[in-house]
Amino acid sequence: MAVYAIGDVQGCHDELVQLLEKIRFDSARDMLWFCGDLVNRGGQSLAVLRQVQSFGDRAIVVLGNHDLSLLSIAEREEAAQARVNPELREVLFAPDRDSLLDWLRTRPLLHVDPALNFAMVHAGFAPGWTLDRAARAAREVEIRLAGEGGKRLLLAMFGNKPDQWSPKLRGIERMRATINVMTRMRYCDVRGRIAYAEKGAPGTQKPGLYPWFEVPGRVRQDARIVCGHWSTLGRFQGMGVYAIDGGCVWGGELIALRLDGEEPQFVSIKSARPRVEGD
Repeated sequence: MAVYAIGDVQGCHDELVQLLEKIRFDSARDMLWFCGDLVNRGGQSLAVLRQVQSFGDRAIVVLGNHDLSLLSIAEREEAAQARVNPELREVLFAPDRDSLLDWLRTRPLLHVDPALNFAMVHAGFAPGWTLDRAARAAREVEIRLAGEGGKRLLLAMFGNKPDQWSPKLRGIERMRATINVMTRMRYCDVRGRIAYAEKGAPGTQKPGLYPWFEVPGRVRQDARIVCGHWSTLGRFQGMGVYAIDGGCVWGGELIALRLDGEEPQFVSIKSARPRVEGD
C-alpha cells in the first residue's frame, strides 16, 4: 500500500488524472490525501469532485478556502448562485450537486495519522498551537459545519477579523479565526496576527512578518505537517513542514508526496497551462 498527499488541484482534472497514472494509484490498496482547494480556477471542478468522491474511504480531503467558498455560495439564493463563475455554476447546478456538497461539507479541516507521523492542513498552524490544540480547534468547526449551525457559519465565516487565534474567542469569531488560520494563512507576526495581503515567496514580505512555520518561538509539533495553499512558495521541505502547492492552475506543477516510505518522496507532473503569477 502507498499513501500519497496531493497538493491544490483547483479544478485541474486532466493533470490529476496524469498524476494518478504517474504514481500508479490503485484504489483497491493505495490511499490519497488531498490538502484542500479541490475546486475553482482550473475549469474542471465538477469532474475533480466527482472523481475524488468516487474514491470513497481511499481518499482523505481537508477543506481549503476555495472549497469553503463554494459551500458558502451554495447557501445563497439561487439567483446569487447563478452569478458566480461558470466553473462553480457547473457544480452548483449539477444533478448530483447535493451529494457532492454534502460530502464536501463533512470533510475535516485537519487530518492526523499518528502511525505515519503526519498531519495535513490546507494552510498552516497558529504559532502557539500544539497538535492537540489544533485538532480541538478544527473539531469545533467541523462539528458546526456538519450540524444545524453549518449554514450560519458558512454565511458568516468571511472576514479578516479576528486576525489571530485566541482561546478567549467565542462563537462565530472563534470559528472564523480557526478557519482563517487553517485555510488562509501564509505570513504572520510573532503574535500570530495574519498578514492576508502578503502572498509572495519568502523574502518578499514586509519586515516583522514570517512564514507561519518560521515564526520565532513557534511551538514544536509532534508530527510532520503537509500543507498547500501557497503557490509562490511551491515545493518546500523544512522545519517539519512539507508544502506541496505547485501552482498547477497557474502553469506550475501538480505535486504528490509519498508519505509511507522511510523518507517522504516528491512526485509531480508539469502543467501545460500558460505560466502566470498566481496566489
